[in-house]
Amino acid sequence: MNCNITDKAQELLDFDVKHIMHPYTSPTKPIPCYLVESASGVYLNMSDGRRLIDGMSSWWAVIHGYNNIYMNEAITTQLNKMSHVMFGGITHEPAVKLAKRLIQMTPKGLDHVFYSDSGSVAVEVALKMALQYWYSVEQPKKCKFATVRSGYHGDTWHPMSVCDPVTGMHHIFNQTLSAQFFVPKPTTKFDGIWNESDLDAVCDLFTNHHKEIAAFIIEPIVQGAGGMRFYHPNYLSGLRKLCKEYHILLIVDEIATGFGRTGKMFACEWSQITPDIMCVGKALTSGYITFAATLTSHKVAQVISNGYPGVFMHGPTFMGNPLACSAANASLDLIEKYNILDKISKIEAQLKIELNSLNSLNGVKEVRVLGAIGVVEVEEEVNLEVLQKMFVDRGIWIRPFGKLIYMMPPYVITSEQLHQLTSQFCKTVQDYLV
Repeated sequence: MNCNITDKAQELLDFDVKHIMHPYTSPTKPIPCYLVESASGVYLNMSDGRRLIDGMSSWWAVIHGYNNIYMNEAITTQLNKMSHVMFGGITHEPAVKLAKRLIQMTPKGLDHVFYSDSGSVAVEVALKMALQYWYSVEQPKKCKFATVRSGYHGDTWHPMSVCDPVTGMHHIFNQTLSAQFFVPKPTTKFDGIWNESDLDAVCDLFTNHHKEIAAFIIEPIVQGAGGMRFYHPNYLSGLRKLCKEYHILLIVDEIATGFGRTGKMFACEWSQITPDIMCVGKALTSGYITFAATLTSHKVAQVISNGYPGVFMHGPTFMGNPLACSAANASLDLIEKYNILDKISKIEAQLKIELNSLNSLNGVKEVRVLGAIGVVEVEEEVNLEVLQKMFVDRGIWIRPFGKLIYMMPPYVITSEQLHQLTSQFCKTVQDYLV
């Protein structure tokens, strides 16, 4: 037993390790879990008395910090009215208010909102929209999807099919997933000199297979779980033009990048484009409640409505959940009130300065920063259990994967807290690699 925690806490940990399956973790050979008792601001309060600065925003979602008073009050107020009602044949003010705001703040032309309960489902919805669009105009052969290598779009069925089939997390399912089209990932870096040949493979694919392709799906500017790569905005703007030229719908997956994470409210703004379909999630409710939305143009919605069967064939039980909509509205209130993009610009500047020392460290391939994202890519895959413990022992919560050691801190982090996070981060990475 760990002498720094109570008997009850140890009992919880013992049961957890024997019976609970955690994400991407072996149920029979699990790595240690750390028990959180409470959280506030940027801190996770652990059962053994330690307090950790959360550098992950709970997988990039908790942008306004934990136990936020304004968020808490908004949800409590809604809870006292109703926690949930079905969305079939019923609507409510939080859902209507949120839809208005999403339409106003996303790129012009995205005029219809479909709510769902997670980011992966939002992608499922987007893919189904594209398929039903082409079915409605009597082009059912346009039923495949195209995407880039090293992408990640979620763990449910169709999203898995558009994740990288070789280096992605889902290659063991390749024999049963629908076969899609893949082109090489963009090679021109975000701040590099644009190389037009980056789009040659897309041109070739569209020339030969545009009659089969319903939509091209991509994470705008930042490839997240597939490698944390930042690519040039011209790639996305060029892709938008090619999709229009070849009559292929463009889906952007803004689940990880939306609501300011890259320094723009939505990453596709770096390329000044409007997609046909956009997926948002994660930070939408600041991590309070699982929730997501898929937005699309009037044209796509109209075509689906005019075709058979005249309705979009999807309807989650918890679609438009009032608590989730209220949380999302509260999160958007805070985004507007506190000039989030200015705050993110300051976080970016500090990350660039304070992570720079790792560039010269042996074993580090590259350090890169964009918005409130800081990434250290190392030469060899890290030992997660060992490195995780080193971070915890230094008072910070960082969850590496593969060759990537990265941080996406909450936007409410102060410069002093961020300095503590980055300094302990750099010391730990250096000690691990030396």
